[in-house]
Amino acid sequence: MGLQPLEFSDCYLDSPWFRERIRAHEAELERTNKFIKELIKDGKNLIAATKSLSAAQRKFAHSLRDFKFEFIGDAETDDERCIDASLREFSNFLKNLEEQREIMALSVTETLIKPLEKFRKEQLGAVKEEKKKFDKETEKNYSLIDKHLNLSAKKKDSHLQEADLQVEQNRQHFYELSLEYVCKLQEIQERKKFEFVEPMLSFFQGMFTFYHQGHELSKDFNHYKMELQINIQNTRNRFEGTRSEVEELMNKIRQNPKDHKRVSQFTAEGYLYVQEKRPAPFGSSWVKHYCMFRKAAQKFNMIPFEHRSGGKLGDGEVFFLKECTKRHTDSIDRRFCFDIEAADRPGVSLTVQAFSEEERKQWLEALGGKEALFHSFNRAIIPRPEGSAQLDQTGFTILRKCISAVETRGINDQGLYRVVGVSSKVQRLLSVLMDVKTCNELDLENSVDWEVKTITSALKQYLRSLPEPLMTYELHGEFIVPVKSGSPESRVNAIHFLVHKLPEKNKEMLDILVKHLTNVSNHSKQNLMTVANLGVVFGPTLMRPQEETVAAIMDLKFQNIVVEILIENHEKENRRREGNTLSLWNQTINSIYFMGRRDSVFGRRKVSEFSNILYIEK
Repeated sequence: MGLQPLEFSDCYLDSPWFRERIRAHEAELERTNKFIKELIKDGKNLIAATKSLSAAQRKFAHSLRDFKFEFIGDAETDDERCIDASLREFSNFLKNLEEQREIMALSVTETLIKPLEKFRKEQLGAVKEEKKKFDKETEKNYSLIDKHLNLSAKKKDSHLQEADLQVEQNRQHFYELSLEYVCKLQEIQERKKFEFVEPMLSFFQGMFTFYHQGHELSKDFNHYKMELQINIQNTRNRFEGTRSEVEELMNKIRQNPKDHKRVSQFTAEGYLYVQEKRPAPFGSSWVKHYCMFRKAAQKFNMIPFEHRSGGKLGDGEVFFLKECTKRHTDSIDRRFCFDIEAADRPGVSLTVQAFSEEERKQWLEALGGKEALFHSFNRAIIPRPEGSAQLDQTGFTILRKCISAVETRGINDQGLYRVVGVSSKVQRLLSVLMDVKTCNELDLENSVDWEVKTITSALKQYLRSLPEPLMTYELHGEFIVPVKSGSPESRVNAIHFLVHKLPEKNKEMLDILVKHLTNVSNHSKQNLMTVANLGVVFGPTLMRPQEETVAAIMDLKFQNIVVEILIENHEKENRRREGNTLSLWNQTINSIYFMGRRDSVFGRRKVSEFSNILYIEK
């Protein structure tokens, strides 16, 4: 299991587990930073110490062999596995070079040392600075909340309102900083795979130019180098697509954090300050707890957690709720308070304090307390609004018209489907296509009014506007599972099986589209649209997830692979279908022939008629 994704919605909840996941990411980056620092040192020794070249090579090889990339999510792609294994492959090549024991001077400063130093200073250094800001803002935020909650309710309303505004502004600033920090943490985890391996690849390529006796080894390495370059490029392309999706999700959550709360097993959860009474004359203290409540079981769970003490979890407490009552300011010198009574402690109430009046109302509603307002603490997943696009006869007409126009006019255009059209033109064309009358009259193949990039963008927009993705929400997870593990053959078989589980209309439209994409990839020398590039473009379009989360976005790379498998194996599947049809045709002819032997005239006539029918259908 790799590093867990950091959900942007959790920035607003700031739970203990969210903090644990952040620390795991920070620890991994620190480990990477130390490793790169050590690797740079080893590389400089390799350049300077020619007399001890063999020893330096051996240590360098060991450093490479012992390092392993961590990944976000629960599985890696084949490209990422290859990138991960590349360091060990590099280590093996170094051992082979060591046998030659030739003293040589290597000019690797530009190809290895500087890029690694730049990556360490600009990328990892930037994360360190962000961490300092984040930790400082955490301290400031919760200190201000502590101070704010200690304000007496008897102070002037204007003073209290000004204090409330100040706290809210500070909290919003903290959330903004938290979002940016989470985004940066995950970006650097993904970026390091290619930013770090590419200098290593350049370094090894440079080494071979200095080894006359290593010429044959260089030839052997060339094939692996080409494959690794493809792996790196694929990973980079997927990273770019993932980063844009992550940033889009972050902006959505920044604008409406309440509308993107994750579905939770708890009816309500969040931080509350719990009053802990002490013997006289010490009074009482307020301790921050992370609280969780399940309404079905009336089960309330409290865990003490203090951000400023390193975020260590304390021993929790669990009890069953009996009732909840709002506290008024005339009964306690603190605002936003309410009482909780446990079922096993009749007559003994627990006083807790929320961060704000709005949060108190949410807790009261969830706990069934008095003066509760209807406000769902955990919103359900907001379904995507259905557009006018439908999987009907008009949709098939749109698909065929666009495909025919693309294959006639722009099959060799560079960046086909990656170069987007002007948004206003795309919407105008889509409106024309959506109208049955104008759609039938429109001739895209010979029209000069619509550019190829406008047509391709309209086709993609139509597929994205369908109420449900072409490969359905129901089968989304099943399509992802086989590409995370298993042999290439088993993946193809699994995807083939799942495609035949799709509804007939979905399957028919997918077949038309994939056949077209296969044709596009066959012209990749001209249009530069390889199968991998088409996977990046159409993966999110054909297999968009039902819920937008960082974890779902991290699965984009596997969606791309599913589309790649469909394109790469489309022609094989067609040949298999044709073989089955021909076999069935021959079997049917033979059956009718042997039946007809009992009546030669009738038999010959039936064989002739049925053969003609099958021939026409075939």
